[in-house]
Amino acid sequence: MLRVFWSCFLVLVLLLSGGEAQAGVLAERLAHPHWEGKPPVAAAEGDLVYPDWMVGTWKVTSTLVDLVAPLAPEILTPGFESNRRYLNQPVSFYVRFKPIIHTSEGLSRFFLNPKNSLKIPQVVADRAFNGLNIGRAYLGDRAILSVKVDPHSPNRQITSLRGNRQLVSIVTGRGTETPAPDKFIATELQEQIFRGIPSPYFNTVETTTAYHRLGSSIEADQVTAVYLSPQDPDYFKALERPVALYRYRLELEKSP
Repeated sequence: MLRVFWSCFLVLVLLLSGGEAQAGVLAERLAHPHWEGKPPVAAAEGDLVYPDWMVGTWKVTSTLVDLVAPLAPEILTPGFESNRRYLNQPVSFYVRFKPIIHTSEGLSRFFLNPKNSLKIPQVVADRAFNGLNIGRAYLGDRAILSVKVDPHSPNRQITSLRGNRQLVSIVTGRGTETPAPDKFIATELQEQIFRGIPSPYFNTVETTTAYHRLGSSIEADQVTAVYLSPQDPDYFKALERPVALYRYRLELEKSP
């Protein structure tokens, strides 16, 4: 069960969450997801900023449409085979994107104060809300105790699990593209650490997602790649090649 959770949680991490990537690189990456390495990204500073049309609470229907282990059978990530049971099986949960402003004190807060009305808000994901809902959609309400985001950095998140286990996720790089006013592509690289087991598990996860606004709804194409970390004994066999690829179709419907 823990291995299944590990992979399922990682493949959807972007919804929990910027530099601008070279034009077209991310779109091309999604069109041909036979990747040999990680995407060109800038160091993660601040939070991932989404377009204004993503503000609000959304019901997401996420469907795993393909999964590949490029280096199997020699290298197979934990949970990969178990995740086949999710193939073509829709999973639903709620996510939220909120407008914030950056005050002169360097703090981020909801855009609710009239005295700040001249400042331009930025739209970011409610990472704690999203992470909790995604995790519980896969494991049930009792499996996850809490999801907390570092108050000093939106790029560090801790998910506490039953049995004194933790998933620590740190965003290290990101990139975005806006090919059209109703399209937005984003990628994030995250270092993942799973604690509370005999041997802590490390890896790197890339999630690249293309969002397309369709009137009052949004559809998205998402590919997540799992890379081995230098701590893994098979690291030099894989180097920068992904050891698992998951492709999802996302449908977002605005919640009242």
